Amino acid sequence: MDIYIRFTLSVIMFLREIDISDETLVTDIVTKDYRTSAIFRKYGIEFCCTGRIPLRKACEMNGLDTEVVKKELYDSTRNIQVSNATDFNDWDIDFLTDYIRNIHHSYLRKNLPEITEILERFTEGHQKQYPRLPALVTAFNHLKKVLLPHLDHEEQVIFPYIKQINHAHRSREPYAALLVRTLRKPVEEMMHKEHEQIRDFLRLSRELTQNYTTPVQACVSHKVCFLKLQELDHELVQHTHLENNILFPKALAMEKELLQAE
Repeated sequence: MDIYIRFTLSVIMFLREIDISDETLVTDIVTKDYRTSAIFRKYGIEFCCTGRIPLRKACEMNGLDTEVVKKELYDSTRNIQVSNATDFNDWDIDFLTDYIRNIHHSYLRKNLPEITEILERFTEGHQKQYPRLPALVTAFNHLKKVLLPHLDHEEQVIFPYIKQINHAHRSREPYAALLVRTLRKPVEEMMHKEHEQIRDFLRLSRELTQNYTTPVQACVSHKVCFLKLQELDHELVQHTHLENNILFPKALAMEKELLQAE
């Protein structure tokens, strides 16, 4: 099965529309859809063990308009899907680089800080019960340290270079080979070195969380933490697939063809 289809199906399995009323308990809202936890964190509303109070009361206690919060909760649970029939391999390279930057890079920049807060907070209160958590925090912080400069490097150096050689290749410019020789960037190194670090983290994350499995008695924070990590896992798999299996091989093939055309 195509890797994107597997990703989409796995997300659909645990993302379903939920019904939220003024009297729905905060903990029940988050239990039904972990993505709502971001809204409660935004407003400082406890959603774990002490969050068994109705949404209306929680909003009143924090001076919030229940209808405004309810709308934000519904917005946070919207399911936006790309058709399973989408063939990324047919996309123009310029469009694909923009898609990766606007979708996958934006996701990481927004969610890495949020996952940091969730993971560190959960670990602080549960590491005696789950002694593997500190190792997971260390691995995640290392990934974040690697990923953020990686995104900047791709956007500022690698992607503009790929667009340049794509234009030269498509236009059959006479200077194309010179462009590759003078501006050539370490695309192949990016494929193997930096993305290998991502794969190492995913292997360790799956091992330490038993594939993001929570025990039956797990609290809401535990479930939210592991679901956010699972969401990150899916995102990184799709992200590296688009780059390593489609974008970068195409760029390397163009480089080779342009150099041979001298």
